[in-house]
Amino acid sequence: KDKVVVPGYRFTHPLTDIETLNHKAMKEAYYDVTAVSFHAYPYLQDNYAIMACGGSVGENYGPMIISPRPLSLDEVRKIKIAIPGTLTSAYLTLKIFAPEVETEVVPFDQIIPQVLEGKYDAGLIIHEGQLTYAHSGLPKIIALGIWWREQTGMPLPLGGNAIRRSLGPDVIHTVTTALRDSIQFGLDHRQDALDHAMQYARDLDPELANQFVGMYVNERTLNYGPDGQEARLVEILKQPQYQPVPVEKQVAIIYAVTNGYLDEVPVPHIRQWERDFLSYLEARHPQLLGCIRPKQQQADDATGRP
Repeated sequence: KDKVVVPGYRFTHPLTDIETLNHKAMKEAYYDVTAVSFHAYPYLQDNYAIMACGGSVGENYGPMIISPRPLSLDEVRKIKIAIPGTLTSAYLTLKIFAPEVETEVVPFDQIIPQVLEGKYDAGLIIHEGQLTYAHSGLPKIIALGIWWREQTGMPLPLGGNAIRRSLGPDVIHTVTTALRDSIQFGLDHRQDALDHAMQYARDLDPELANQFVGMYVNERTLNYGPDGQEARLVEILKQPQYQPVPVEKQVAIIYAVTNGYLDEVPVPHIRQWERDFLSYLEARHPQLLGCIRPKQQQADDATGRP
């Protein structure tokens, strides 16, 4: 705290779960700077710009599915899973892995307790739950960060920091520089950073907190480090500013990318390929998109609610 000072600026840090932050950014543009899930960003990009630093990508880690009993991957696709929110990148990754799976939203820190109580067959865990689930005696069914790496050869994009566009380019540049300097200070003074982080550690002991910080604060936090394959995903995930692509179409598109269907498509032609692909699905396989569409959206469609 107060290790990076920006004259004329004062920063406060409310601690809020990621799904609440996603919704506040989408519905209210509440915070000037906010953490958001990458899955949520298309729905709030009219008010926010993703910052070039502060992001989180999983290098062979990320959301996990846990259950009181061993499950085959086929069984996972047929049960109800507690999830931390429908705007989280964890949810989108789960839907790419198992488009037909049934889900229900539970606060992220209540997923393990409610699975233990038998309310759900399995849970999708994020944050420190990835390090503490074994203490509860719950076996890991699949680590989706590792699955993603196996499918794509890339780390799993999880979340980033976003800043309100209305602040203007000068303020955005100043705040982004301050954020980058703060991250660099934390990397250069790890013990100081850990001491500060322990007040937000949610029952993690210092050893686990050190491991947790290392997972999410590293050189990629300073710079995402894009390469050619990531450029394809970035291109395919670009969305019209006021017309975010529905989740079922996102799942279909990313499935195509991760299974190699675009490997021979030049990047400049990806947008046209995407339009043709979605038109084909809507005309020839609408039932497939319907199966992927979230249950609540299906109910809203049936009742005519927006």
